Amino acid sequence: MVALSIPMIRGRVKPNWIYGFKVRKTVENPDIWYPANAYAGKWLLGCGVLTVVAAGAFYFIPDISVNSYSSLCAIVLLGALTIAVWMSFRYLRTL
Repeated sequence: MVALSIPMIRGRVKPNWIYGFKVRKTVENPDIWYPANAYAGKWLLGCGVLTVVAAGAFYFIPDISVNSYSSLCAIVLLGALTIAVWMSFRYLRTL
């Protein structure tokens, strides 16, 4: 996620239907695409960093099972992505 977010933040991803914050409003208007993708990219970067930190922290929990470890990592990832998508759509409404 971190690697995917950098080009979005830097404005290197042109409007397309494959990669980026893709909704009709952003794809049809480059003046909206670039700021919306930069904003979404920052949230995606935060999700990636949080996921890596959480996975590292969970690793050191004594006697944690593989199922518990993977479940905790998934909860952090999905929770962070849910917030990122919600915040990105909120920002899109201001453009």
